[in-house]
Amino acid sequence: MRTSSISRRALLSLALGAAAVAAPLAAQADAWPGKPVRIVVPAAPGGSADPLARIVAEELGKSLGQSFLVENRPGANGNVGSASVVRSPADGYTLLFGWTGTLVPAVTLYDAKPYHPQRDLDPIVLVASVPNVIVVQPSLGVKSLDELTRYAKGHPGQLNFGSTGSGSSYHLSGELYKKMAGVFMVHVPYTSPGAVFTDLAGDRLQLAFPGIAAAAPFVKDGRLKAIAVMADKRSTMMPDVPTTAEQGFPGLVSDTWFGLLAPKSTPPEIRQKINEAMNKALKDPAVTDRLVGLGFQPLGGTADQFAGALSSDIKKWGEVVKFSGAKVD
Repeated sequence: MRTSSISRRALLSLALGAAAVAAPLAAQADAWPGKPVRIVVPAAPGGSADPLARIVAEELGKSLGQSFLVENRPGANGNVGSASVVRSPADGYTLLFGWTGTLVPAVTLYDAKPYHPQRDLDPIVLVASVPNVIVVQPSLGVKSLDELTRYAKGHPGQLNFGSTGSGSSYHLSGELYKKMAGVFMVHVPYTSPGAVFTDLAGDRLQLAFPGIAAAAPFVKDGRLKAIAVMADKRSTMMPDVPTTAEQGFPGLVSDTWFGLLAPKSTPPEIRQKINEAMNKALKDPAVTDRLVGLGFQPLGGTADQFAGALSSDIKKWGEVVKFSGAKVD
């Protein structure tokens, strides 16, 4: 009887303690957002992420009645900004605007991992995706994927393709092409999209595999030639450019998805508020028109769907990284 009494008292004490902890957390979630929220973009301004992150901040601000402020924190292919979010309090006031090329390489490429996206972050919602496109310097004289492959096989090691860093979407898309086409090209890493396009337009690089939104202005004015969209259907941004699937490479598909994440253990009620607000925005025709006009495909969905996409891409691109032999200490 005495043992049973002690056990009941212990259980009651534990239950009361749990309730005491849960009550402030619930109140915190109910009051959120009570001050401006930071959205960290782990890259310099000028790439595909920046305009999309600012649309996200604007729409969340409208829906949730608080300021959402975009903060660019570039460095180490997204690791600097992403790791800063991981170290932030899990209170909903610091979010990460991450994408394939910043999150996946943290697992697949780096020996000394500054963070692990699946262990240290909670996915909230996918926002949009953008396909990569294969662009070449017009002076190269190739007009199709088949012509590029023949040229690359006939000139092994003589083609330089630029990227925004080892493990970036630009880089891994190029490595995927090398793997599938059986060609050898030289990877030249840069620190920003602007630097890649400057050297492409200046004929110091021969090709690149950027996101379609970043490449569009250079293709439109003729400084670069787009030969293939790396997708299974054509893009409204470049409707005249055939896909890799159309040109005999159905597996040569690469896109960059973008999404919101929070430090691990951010209250689920806060994450759900953000998810619902973002999904609501993505159903607004005015918002989707803006995204499509910038070359993005609106996504949305659940946090579990985001987690699944991350897991799938870690596996896919991990195999490409292994093929490439790329590693960063």
